[in-house]
Amino acid sequence: MSESAARVFARLSTDEPVTRTRTLMAKAVVLGGSLAGLLAARVLSDHAESVVVVERDSLPPAAAARPGTPHDGQLHTLMHGGRMQLQRLFPGFEEEARAGGAIVSSPYTIRAYADGVPKVSDGAMGLISSSRPFLEALVRRRTLALPNVKVLTCRAIGLEFRGDAVSGVRCGPVSRPGSGVGSGVEEWVEDADFVVDAMGRASKLGDWLEKAGWERPTMRRMAIDIDYATGYFRRTTSDPELAAAIAYRTPTAIPPRVASGAITAIEGDRWLITLANYGKQPPIRDVDEFRKLCGELPPVYREAVEGEQLGDILTYHQADSRRRDYHLLKRFPARLISLGDAVASFNPIYGQGMSSAALHASALSHYLRSAPDLRRHARAFFADQRVVVDAAWQISTAADLARPDVHGPYPRGYRLTKWFAEQMAEASVTDREVAVRFNSVTYMRSHPSSLAAPATLLRALRVNRSSRKPRRERG
Repeated sequence: MSESAARVFARLSTDEPVTRTRTLMAKAVVLGGSLAGLLAARVLSDHAESVVVVERDSLPPAAAARPGTPHDGQLHTLMHGGRMQLQRLFPGFEEEARAGGAIVSSPYTIRAYADGVPKVSDGAMGLISSSRPFLEALVRRRTLALPNVKVLTCRAIGLEFRGDAVSGVRCGPVSRPGSGVGSGVEEWVEDADFVVDAMGRASKLGDWLEKAGWERPTMRRMAIDIDYATGYFRRTTSDPELAAAIAYRTPTAIPPRVASGAITAIEGDRWLITLANYGKQPPIRDVDEFRKLCGELPPVYREAVEGEQLGDILTYHQADSRRRDYHLLKRFPARLISLGDAVASFNPIYGQGMSSAALHASALSHYLRSAPDLRRHARAFFADQRVVVDAAWQISTAADLARPDVHGPYPRGYRLTKWFAEQMAEASVTDREVAVRFNSVTYMRSHPSSLAAPATLLRALRVNRSSRKPRRERG
């Protein structure tokens, strides 16, 4: 009997230490040195004699922006599900993050507002609050400190195959303005016993597969057309009473100037504030408008922007959410997988990206610890990964489809699913028991099906019915 999706998700989101590892291969190659690639390299270090991370950017030794992550100035949240996986892969990670200035927040220092109404705390799940470059630098430092992991600064330009398996990666030098490197520079093949595609949303793996006579995955897209504006401001207290907040508004026919706003205390005694809007509105670039809009949000936003502005307002546009369905391919090379944004990337406002990547790494760890036959297509890995992708996709797209300017594609049973999600979301505002279960799903700690328990739904319906009664009926 196959495992249910909920059981698979629970297995992958475990916080139990990684054990029973053994060497399965001589060399593994990871394409991409961002967070997903680094986590894959960390997992592979338990199973390969050597791991090579191929990355075209020169990776900075400390926290810094880089060309390969143009969105890294925007708010990134390591949700509880991802937080547990990083602690699992890197024991002592939270303590090291805190020592570097990150805020490891408790559930009582996080606040959510639904249309201006404060939501009850779940009392269970917290976050690591930091900038994306800080978190990635810490993961990079821990990963590259492993004796069998190294970075190769070059471009991945294709794959080599031997029979039905990948056997290497074709590499070329990085061409930079003024470097004198031209198209005639010799390419080379980096031999590999296992290859991981972590090349992000712009992954070329599908092109390479098709060119070599394999199937390419179908890409599904959902247009979201959302803009983000992020500002950094000086924080006057090193231990803020409120470390993070999210304020969101119910979608309306006329989009609000700010659909959602997120704020987090980060390293360097700074506030990071991201405002999101949609509906073909102009990006929020002017600091005076930014401050004015924050003044219309809960008090913590108004207080944060009173501090010194640090740098310009940073903007970012994302046109769509997308996923590549590798799990549907009948023919796929052995010794090859794809993970992170190369498989699925979502509306960033829901904060699923880094936690999804961490759970993909957990799926890779489970696959390699299950004595796989590496001569065959990694179907077991893709099946587990699909559970994570489906869960994140369901959470993200359900919220996006509620917007009047998003027009599908609608999944089967959408009307019922939408009603169900609305009941849970409404009840989670005031009822702690529902909030615990609801947040466990949105924080990627539990599978969405965990909300389908009859007792949970009945409780949500009772809470909502009671909250809608006129005061005189409540006595």
